[in-house]
Amino acid sequence: MVTARAPRPTGVAFADGRGAGDHEAGDRGAGERGAGGGAVGVRLTAVHKRYRRGAEEVMVLDGVELAVEPGEFAALVGPSGAGKSTLLQLVAGLEEVTAGRVEVGGAVVSELNDDERARLRLSSIGFVFQTFQLIPTLSALENAVLPLLLTGVPRKAAEAEGAELLEELGLTTRLAHTPDELSVGEKQRVSLARALISRPALLLADEPTANLDGPSTDDVMRLLRGSAHKRGHTVILATHDARAAAYADVTFTLRDGVVGRGYGQPH
Repeated sequence: MVTARAPRPTGVAFADGRGAGDHEAGDRGAGERGAGGGAVGVRLTAVHKRYRRGAEEVMVLDGVELAVEPGEFAALVGPSGAGKSTLLQLVAGLEEVTAGRVEVGGAVVSELNDDERARLRLSSIGFVFQTFQLIPTLSALENAVLPLLLTGVPRKAAEAEGAELLEELGLTTRLAHTPDELSVGEKQRVSLARALISRPALLLADEPTANLDGPSTDDVMRLLRGSAHKRGHTVILATHDARAAAYADVTFTLRDGVVGRGYGQPH
């Protein structure tokens, strides 16, 4: 078993001067969170996102207001095409807002330049994708440890940590297998390991169960929720699957470009 470890330093703090570790933990799994308390809050204020499609302007997000507390596991629910992936990309700084403000901890992502956003992603944000995004020529272990290697961790130390994490995720016998030798559920667990291995303050999961059957969905969501609460990640899960959303602490609905709380109509 992997013991709870402090998240890697993120360099982000809240705008009111508190470090992420100074925020009072909520009731959900507070005693299981990482000792460093490195989770960060996420806030979107009056966020608009528009795209040009020929002569037409398409409004994807229309004045979104969203607050996710440090250490909280939030589900963002909506149908395909509602803008869930766009919202996650704005949080990660992969897209730029048309108007409004995006904060991750004390970092105002919407005001950072490209290099600053890239450093924030590398140091503080983990991603879990619907399509896994595994490198086909690498083993499960090699895929999982890539983020550590990119930050300069020696290969031997990275692989020891990766093997430990994959063991926790039930993949002890699959370390040397390439993605085409893994089941769909196993591929998603490798993707989850890759997202978790750098102990990010924030984990963004974009439809991670869309290609999974019911039992595999439950397996992945239990692992994701357990890790979030034990290690202290803040999680935003984008999903159209009520089964997956049920694992979250709080649920938001995205519809017609507006976010509301719960499964009802946005308000």
